[in-house]
Amino acid sequence: MTEKAAESHKQETGLTTIDKLRMLLDITKTISRSLDLDEVLNLVMDTLGSLIPYDAAGIYLIEFAKDDASPYVFKSKAIRGYQISFDLIEPRLKMGEGFLGTVAQTAKPIISHDVSKDDRYFAAREKTRSEMVAPIVSNDRVIGVFDLESDLLDAYDDDDLAILQLLTSQVAIIIEKVWLHEQVVEKKRIQAQLEVARTVQLELLPESDPVMANFDISAYIFPAEEVSGDYYDWVRVFDDQIGIVVADAVGKGIPAALLMSFLRASLRSCIQIGYAPHIAFSLVSDLLHDSTKDDQFITAIYGMLDSTNRTFVFSNAGHNPPLLIKPDGEYRFVEYGDMPLGMFPNLHFHQHFIRFERGQVLVIYTDGITETTNPNGEEFGGERFAKLVLEGIDLPAKRLIDHIRKGVADFTEGNFLNDDGTLFIVKAD
Repeated sequence: MTEKAAESHKQETGLTTIDKLRMLLDITKTISRSLDLDEVLNLVMDTLGSLIPYDAAGIYLIEFAKDDASPYVFKSKAIRGYQISFDLIEPRLKMGEGFLGTVAQTAKPIISHDVSKDDRYFAAREKTRSEMVAPIVSNDRVIGVFDLESDLLDAYDDDDLAILQLLTSQVAIIIEKVWLHEQVVEKKRIQAQLEVARTVQLELLPESDPVMANFDISAYIFPAEEVSGDYYDWVRVFDDQIGIVVADAVGKGIPAALLMSFLRASLRSCIQIGYAPHIAFSLVSDLLHDSTKDDQFITAIYGMLDSTNRTFVFSNAGHNPPLLIKPDGEYRFVEYGDMPLGMFPNLHFHQHFIRFERGQVLVIYTDGITETTNPNGEEFGGERFAKLVLEGIDLPAKRLIDHIRKGVADFTEGNFLNDDGTLFIVKAD
């Protein structure tokens, strides 16, 4: 009696195998025109009943975590015939558990003629008597499962499975196509963001190098492929004084560019008011801490260069120590420094003093230069950087920047920088 009922159930479609194959071809042509995954899978589900009768069905895709140690999740993308619950939207099954988990783990289909006699069955419907589950495989990896359930015993056979597997193979192709399209769209979106960030970053930079008596000054950012938070600036305070800023915001892209925009506006305001560097940094740091997330901060050097007194008074907020080279070639890294801007509330900063001798050179830089690596993973480093500067010490400031760029490019075998790199060179005439 049960077998007759199942056979009658199959005959309800009134289709021969050839008819089903033709219908399958039509379904494939239809779904291949869409790049909307939900639309595709729901269309499959809506037309599936004409091929293989069912009382409940579901298409579940596996969302794998980036960390392999983390659990994956079965996500229902299209379901029919179930009472909707969280357990159906996200079945709480591990690999190897239930029909879904078993098929996902083994990549082999299952036909259960009587689920009550199958220990692998995970009850989702009280009326279900038989079930058929097939894997959705893409690039030799199970990315989901296709589940059909019937209220009748022995409702599915090998012919039904063959049809379902043909359908799942087409669904896998469409899913892969949709995912590739989404990756392209996402890549374009990210590229557009990077272009905006790069534009913001470049517009923050001065249009020219400062001109001062007794000094030769030049600065430049060497851009990497990705936008970082590197930034430099100079502001004329008096005819014989300029404010100099070199900074590096944590992170990349638009968030880092926005941090730099914030720093520029805040510091320029402090410069116009006349705050000393250590006072300006305290104020800017508190503003930054109150206005951003805990993991956002900026390393920076800000100081006043006086051409009459030949002095540089500056504060260092967690930035790389400036390189100071004497006329006789002796050099040192000025290791004075405090915490980065915005890292903690109520930070206080110290002020440091450099008096320039004739022929002395100060190089302020960002870690994109010293931390860049060659193909062997070797870091450029501070000492190699200092020696490279010494090799071109007699060059004008602008040509010295080109010399450093070439030296770093040679070290990295043409790749130049892994991150943006900034140089601000002050040579005392």
